[in-house]
Amino acid sequence: MARIPKETIDQILHHADIVEVVGDFVSLKRKGQNMWACCPFHHEKSPSFSVAPAKGLYKCFGCGKAGGVIQFIMDIEGTSYVEALKYLAKKYGIEIQEEEKTPEQQLAQNEKDSQFIVSNWAKDHYHKLLLNTDEGQSIGMSYLRQRGLNQTTIQTFELGYSLDQWDDLLKAAQKEGFEAKYLEKTGLTIIREDEQGKDSGRRYDRFRGRVMFPIHNVSGRVIGFGARTLKANDKTAKYLNSPESEIYHKSDVLYGMYQARQAIRTEELCYLVEGYLDVLSLHQGGIKNVVASSGTSLTESQIRLISRYTDNVTVLYDGDAAGIRASLRGIDLILEGGLNVRVVLFPDGDDPDSYIRKVGDQRFKDYVDGNSQDFISFKTNLVAKEAAHDPVKKAEAIREVLQSIAKVPDPIKRQVFLQQTSGTFGIDEQVLITEYNKLVKNSSSKAVASPGQSGGGAASAGGQRTAAAPRPLSPDEEAEMAMYGATPDDLVAAGGGAQREEIEPLPDVLADCEREIVRLMVLYASQPVQPEVGVAHYLFSQLDDTTFRTPLYADMMHLCREELEQGRWPDVRTFVQHGRGDIRQLVSDLATDKYELSPNWTTHQIYVPRELDLLQQACDNAILRLKKEIVQRELSKLQEELRLAQDAAAVDKILEALMLYKRLDNELANHLGTVIPRGTL
Repeated sequence: MARIPKETIDQILHHADIVEVVGDFVSLKRKGQNMWACCPFHHEKSPSFSVAPAKGLYKCFGCGKAGGVIQFIMDIEGTSYVEALKYLAKKYGIEIQEEEKTPEQQLAQNEKDSQFIVSNWAKDHYHKLLLNTDEGQSIGMSYLRQRGLNQTTIQTFELGYSLDQWDDLLKAAQKEGFEAKYLEKTGLTIIREDEQGKDSGRRYDRFRGRVMFPIHNVSGRVIGFGARTLKANDKTAKYLNSPESEIYHKSDVLYGMYQARQAIRTEELCYLVEGYLDVLSLHQGGIKNVVASSGTSLTESQIRLISRYTDNVTVLYDGDAAGIRASLRGIDLILEGGLNVRVVLFPDGDDPDSYIRKVGDQRFKDYVDGNSQDFISFKTNLVAKEAAHDPVKKAEAIREVLQSIAKVPDPIKRQVFLQQTSGTFGIDEQVLITEYNKLVKNSSSKAVASPGQSGGGAASAGGQRTAAAPRPLSPDEEAEMAMYGATPDDLVAAGGGAQREEIEPLPDVLADCEREIVRLMVLYASQPVQPEVGVAHYLFSQLDDTTFRTPLYADMMHLCREELEQGRWPDVRTFVQHGRGDIRQLVSDLATDKYELSPNWTTHQIYVPRELDLLQQACDNAILRLKKEIVQRELSKLQEELRLAQDAAAVDKILEALMLYKRLDNELANHLGTVIPRGTL
């Protein structure tokens, strides 16, 4: 397999700015020297994801993900080291010279990359069919023009057309040398089964005679397709999507996010619609910060995807009352995710696509601006109208609104919404607060109480419950208990499980000492500790005869020595892009600090010593601690040999060695200021 030359890799890393690259996926905000955001790799409401521009690395203090610009692309895209380099090369316009590879060699890189490759090829194939065939022009292009889409929009979203044939794509793929299994894994082709439900050996195209809407992930790679049939009275579904695959999980994807992400960040607002054509028409009309759930119920993963770029969502509804009702739960999820939600309702019979084509771009924007309302007010007015003359329905409607308010994590927002709801329903605010508290209390009880007699504990003959078996609490359980002031002891009392007893593993002191040496080496290699002597040379001179026993740290020291021999200082930016994942992770962990010293200390003339100012002491302490741990291990080893020794000569020899190591241990202890050495005679 072709390799990317080191000179090209160096050029890519020279141009790749970690703030720019990470900023394509999350909205970063500066705090101190670093940039912060909510982590794109796990769900969180308070930012714990940090980017250090000066060091060229990122670190999440919540889930532990860390690395440099290449590792970030590998993590966010789930791709290989080589593919991450290619992504960055494309972003920065750097040409990669590789040997020509056959399609089979490309597919052999790995299963996931192979599916990306075949999906991208299929996108190009469908696009060419739309532009260059009579059927594509007369049917596919005619439909798109009828819907008001221009050539720029068609190119931007890479729309296409699949011929109304059973095996057009299959034959074209075989001609290009693609393996059939990747067409099947991505759902582009379907296995024809016989009457017994077994593989007949025949294959056919999933998409036939349809306008094709490629679905991109946030970095622009094609992961699946949506397809609309243009046949009248066709018995098949109007829209057909790619099935789930290794690269396509519909619950994690929003159509148009790749094209919209920069506009969402710039406008600090995301418009959420339902269909592909809604996105296309609004984007063409100048509203580029728009994405679609593609007709599926909104999921937590999709909400987290939006939250990478903005805290503000405006949902654009058509006038169908049944559709609105069905969508309310999804908006509750958006509230629960901590986002600010507004709603725009279009006239009955119109959706965003039809309305913008009817009234034009400017009038559409004016309508959206003039008819936007916060979701709680929208829902309150909706259910209040439905229950206007029925007291029982009105009470149910109030509880329904309170359930949505309970999803809002911000207590100030909750208070404002309670006041608004009180005014809309004409009911005393204190009554609402009382009902709200009951609702929350009931939710709390359900969360922390035992699930009846279904395994949470058994009732004894005397009517008392026996203690439940210990079980670990999930993060969601712990968070929910904390929200309501509960503790693990409360859970035991409620019959939900016994308090956990966790035993911390004993620390590996030697590994910790070796890690500290590596940390000083990587972070301060070029910093002077003595005149014309940097940290790297000083550490090597003091530990020249010391063998590191932890493989990862031994490898790091070897790499540092190689860098020095090449006339370069060991450097965070170099190692954080290393080909080995464990080295990238280690250096990222060593080089990131969760907290920064506030500039207010200096403002008030309070000066705190920095490690940089105390490098000699830090290096000496690290060296002494490592040597002392090695000596103490030798003492323990000799004591065990003494216990097992059989003859007097062996005992004398061991005692002599013990005395030597004991004196050395005491000397090291004195230098360190410790008084109780571990080894004793």
